[in-house]
Amino acid sequence: MSTKMTIDGNTAAAHIAYALSEVAAIYPITPSSPMAENADEWANQERKNIFGQKLRIAEMQSEAGAAGAVHGSLAAGALTTTFTASQGLLLMIPNMYKIAGELLPSVFHVSARALAYHALNIFGDHSDVMACRQTGFAMLASNSVQEVMDLALVAHLATLKSSVPFLHFFDGFRTSHEVSKIDMIDYEDIKKLVDMKDIEKFRARALNPEHPQLNGTAQNPDIYFQGREAGNKYYDAVPEIVEEAMQQVGNLTGRKYNLFDYYGAKDAEKVIVIMGSGAEAVEETVDYLNAKGEKLGLLKVRLYRPFRSDKFVKALPKTVKYLAVMDRTKESGSLGEPLYLDVVAALAEEGFTGIKVLGGRYGLGSKEFNPSMINAIYNNMGGENKNHFTVGIVDDVTKSSLTVAEKVDASPKDAIRCKFYGLGSDGTVGSNKNSIKIIGNYTDKYAQAYFAYDSKKSGGLTVSHLRFGDTPIKSSYLIDTADFVACHNPSYVTKYDMVSDLKDGGTFLLNSIWKPEDMDKVLPAEMKRIIAKKHVKFYTIDAIDIVSKIGLGNRISTTMQSAFFYLANVMPYEEANKHMKEFVVKSFSKKGEKVVNMNFAAIDNAIPGLVEVKYPDSWKDATTGAEVKAVTDDAYYKAFVEPMLAQKGDDLPVSEIEADGHVPTATTRFEKRGVAVNVPEWIPENCIQCNQCAFVCPHAAIRPVLAEEATLKAAPATFTTKDATGFKGYKYRMQVSALDCTGCGSCANICPAKNTALVMKPLDEALEKGEDKNWEYAVALPDTTATFNANTVKGSQFKQPLFEFSGACAGCGETPYVKVITQLFGDRMVIANATGCSSIYGGSAPTCPYSKNKEGHGPAWANSLFEDNAEFGYGINLAYTYRRNELKDVVTALAEKCADSDEVKAVCEDWLNNMEDAEGSKKASAALLKLAEGCKACGCDCDDLCKQIVARKDCLVKKSVWIFGGDGWAYD
Repeated sequence: MSTKMTIDGNTAAAHIAYALSEVAAIYPITPSSPMAENADEWANQERKNIFGQKLRIAEMQSEAGAAGAVHGSLAAGALTTTFTASQGLLLMIPNMYKIAGELLPSVFHVSARALAYHALNIFGDHSDVMACRQTGFAMLASNSVQEVMDLALVAHLATLKSSVPFLHFFDGFRTSHEVSKIDMIDYEDIKKLVDMKDIEKFRARALNPEHPQLNGTAQNPDIYFQGREAGNKYYDAVPEIVEEAMQQVGNLTGRKYNLFDYYGAKDAEKVIVIMGSGAEAVEETVDYLNAKGEKLGLLKVRLYRPFRSDKFVKALPKTVKYLAVMDRTKESGSLGEPLYLDVVAALAEEGFTGIKVLGGRYGLGSKEFNPSMINAIYNNMGGENKNHFTVGIVDDVTKSSLTVAEKVDASPKDAIRCKFYGLGSDGTVGSNKNSIKIIGNYTDKYAQAYFAYDSKKSGGLTVSHLRFGDTPIKSSYLIDTADFVACHNPSYVTKYDMVSDLKDGGTFLLNSIWKPEDMDKVLPAEMKRIIAKKHVKFYTIDAIDIVSKIGLGNRISTTMQSAFFYLANVMPYEEANKHMKEFVVKSFSKKGEKVVNMNFAAIDNAIPGLVEVKYPDSWKDATTGAEVKAVTDDAYYKAFVEPMLAQKGDDLPVSEIEADGHVPTATTRFEKRGVAVNVPEWIPENCIQCNQCAFVCPHAAIRPVLAEEATLKAAPATFTTKDATGFKGYKYRMQVSALDCTGCGSCANICPAKNTALVMKPLDEALEKGEDKNWEYAVALPDTTATFNANTVKGSQFKQPLFEFSGACAGCGETPYVKVITQLFGDRMVIANATGCSSIYGGSAPTCPYSKNKEGHGPAWANSLFEDNAEFGYGINLAYTYRRNELKDVVTALAEKCADSDEVKAVCEDWLNNMEDAEGSKKASAALLKLAEGCKACGCDCDDLCKQIVARKDCLVKKSVWIFGGDGWAYD
């Protein structure tokens, strides 16, 4: 018996794994974490597996530790699973060899994800799972949320029957986080498919002193080779066992699967071979193009290891002339990518010589893969026949990319497609998840939701893609033709093109404080032209005003959700209102009746607040409107950052990317995101000049100004100051960067003044008073470091922060510490950063919050992996210790060679005596470098030694090596 449920891929995998496992050893890594979180939650709720027990969850210290625990648990006879991805999976590889070699049945569920090569990428491709091909794990691929449910069960049944461990994988984010309406498989039905004799045989081999044995021996050359071949019969049996399990699941569910599933024209000449979520988009495109008279096909690879060549060729139509084999990974230096090489080998094994095989790469790091690109792949077959091609990028360096010349819309015509532009942490994504579940669970429509995230932890762009329809949805790509678009943050109107994707007659909903009569002035001309030419139904709502009056602060999501259901007409609004309130109770009942009722009010007050904007026909030819402010002429920003911030990074060609992945620092200052609803306004007469507001600011967006009165003659009219306490002849001001502030209010909350010196006011008011200009003036004022003691709370805040405007959450408690560390040590810092919050808010391309002082000095930052930051930082320290000791030898030799020069000797000895002292080494280094650059002044033959000092000048000052954990803690 199955039940319709609207869930994501991670939940589908966890549902099956929980049913068929007794132990799960875990370590969380994006995007697999929800699998373990779901299992842990179910165990806490006393859910029982098919054996009548709750799953035993053990969270380990690392993925390597989790794999070791899985191996041990299996060896002792417990059915054991784990969930992982990316580098986490790679850390499990050593134990995977052992688990496979010892024929221990298990399933590792992997939300396949990109690996950290030149840069970290948390999104989906097959690089991680392809690194496991050699381990001996069987590998089974799922293409959709429904397939995750079905094939996870196939994997568990097959591993028990075969004794070969399985790696069951599906695309990270695209499938793991896609919310879709599927058939859930009941635990009682699962239990009927399990052969308990398989489990008994597994347990009989377990380590047990009642029947002791020796596992994992050391073998010499005389028998090791034979032992490696002894397992062949088990792997030879796997394909038939998987087919049998697929048959069992098919009989139960009515959904049929094979090792290789062909889809398309029976007489197709062109066939795409693919596995993973891309297969869904190809299937949709095949339907669309074949309906137009094409004869195209698709071959879905399900069991990738062991790869059965006979089954592969049998699945192909006999008419095929061209194969395009699509790999979602890149193996640098290889003759071809893994699936391509396997297909070529399979055809050779089976004696097929008349088929032209082309290899292609797509979708790395969750790069978009849509029908227009798929159409280009089919056109390449029998056309240019470009081999080892890429699609979805513009490769202007090695010229590998296919040209996508035609836009293809292959999605079902009955589908309703909606896009929501939200601000990270504003609740948009959460409310849309609820919306898709309401529609999926309470209507007959098929439903799908996918959420595209910015790397910013908070305050970044989120775009929710929701589809509903009367037919199954196979569109495993982003929406580019929308019936409904909602903008939840008004600052986006000058940042992103949100209306081009709207269909003619589509609906646009804008959350803003603007009245309909204001729209002509506040919207860009291009936006107005598109709205008018596409006859868009345009509505506005002041959701901030609605929720603030209720007491919900800036949590606009339930109000915007209510407006969506009213305008999109996906289901009767009265029914939607009822279900929205049910979800409110589910989400907020623990916070009390007051919070529940406030959210009820946010829903009910939405519709009265909706206002239709009746725009004039003249908008079709609009040439005036809000201007997009140019923040800088910096070449790097214009060429690289600006397109990415405008969501046009997909258009950047290969030539714009640094091959080693590095980016310059001090670039978040260009963003000026303007995401705050309210920002602090300084009240000079109340200020006691303690600087605590600046100290706690997570984004370095409010800073004290200390300046001599003579330097303020050109100050803007609104640049108010007061006499500085304790600094005679100096003026003081607390300055906010209104466009960099996130509006968290930490500064106003910490103010200890009897009458608060900071009041939160609307962003627009701050900009009208010229606070953006005041900020620009303030940061350009002369440095006054010599005036104060920087080693105090107050004094440290007069120093320039070398960590600013990060992507951390509004109100973050970690980043103020990072900021003050850079104020104290930043000009000589080297940071070894673990992967986690601190690497995402501190190291996400294209902008970097680590900054530079006026000398160009600032923190040098690098990230290695999730768990090895201590070792990484230790290695950095070893390198600088060695390099500076080399320099010490050179300086010592210079002092000895120029012993007759009191000046040279004194300068060298001063550096040698102070080389391990922070401030002392700075002063001594400046003198030594000046001497070395002016060589010959002493009259000695010391050219070579001085040249070596100049060449090593970046090692003269003592470095401060810091280890930042993923949670933000740091150690010197």
